[in-house]
Amino acid sequence: MNHGQQAIASVYRAYLREIRRLPHAYLRRVFRLKAEDGCRAALRTTCDHFRRRKLKKTSKTMQQVRAANNGNHLAFNHILDLAYGRVGRLRWELMEPLLSDLNAPLPPPIIRGKELSRPPVYSPELTALLTSGLSRRKRPLVPGDLSFPPILPELSAGEVNARWKYFGQEWKKVLPPLQISVSPSRDVSDEGSDLGTSAAVRNIGFDGTTILEELVQLTTKPKNTSRYGLDAFLPRRWLRRRYQELLGRLPILTFISAREGVKTRRSGGFAVSLAPNALKARAQGRLLCCATDDDMVWNQNHPASR
Repeated sequence: MNHGQQAIASVYRAYLREIRRLPHAYLRRVFRLKAEDGCRAALRTTCDHFRRRKLKKTSKTMQQVRAANNGNHLAFNHILDLAYGRVGRLRWELMEPLLSDLNAPLPPPIIRGKELSRPPVYSPELTALLTSGLSRRKRPLVPGDLSFPPILPELSAGEVNARWKYFGQEWKKVLPPLQISVSPSRDVSDEGSDLGTSAAVRNIGFDGTTILEELVQLTTKPKNTSRYGLDAFLPRRWLRRRYQELLGRLPILTFISAREGVKTRRSGGFAVSLAPNALKARAQGRLLCCATDDDMVWNQNHPASR
């Protein structure tokens, strides 16, 4: 084993030690895969310069995991964002299916005879996410902004570029959902609604898994937390707060059928919401709960966790 291989093995062993300290089974699976992929990529690189760069990137992520395990709330929030697609490659994989609508007709070209001058198409899912304050890093858009972006030039010469620029810069401000939920129908006799629902709702991301349900459970106080895969080296209350903050960055995209929308006085389509235990940042309009006497006692006993 040469010096480069020894360095990679050392980082990998240190990475695995930190992974075993992570409090949640899903986090351990995600970062074990990241450690394996990062170290394997470094081993396969023949150029010493690029091998060091890849190993440095893997080592940096390992140090973030270590800081999270030591109680740094910013580092813990960052590894949660990595694991649940708030940042990084997974975020793109969650968003990519929503950036197009195969069922929508192609819009006419802005410049006659030039196919490349067609404007972007906003899918129903992306439209719901762009116009909701619960799924945006910035203020939500109004529906009119999608049809007539505020950056449109006065002259039509640059309209094509302006529309695509606006489309690109705005979807990047969206927090993607982990999956698309379906609002349960209250009419059990409506047997024909399943076909229309399946055609309108497409599978993305973590559809068919219980990832979101596990997160909600981690923000509560179950009598037996071991069955939820939570092995805490950090204070459980501190961990619950981190997961509650994560839920505030995880919009839930729900499809509501037209029939169900009539009953709820809403039009059919997609709605954006947050889990009941989610903590949304004050800057986006939701106030945090008032502290109780128990909260004050806990804060006094754990000053470093605030």
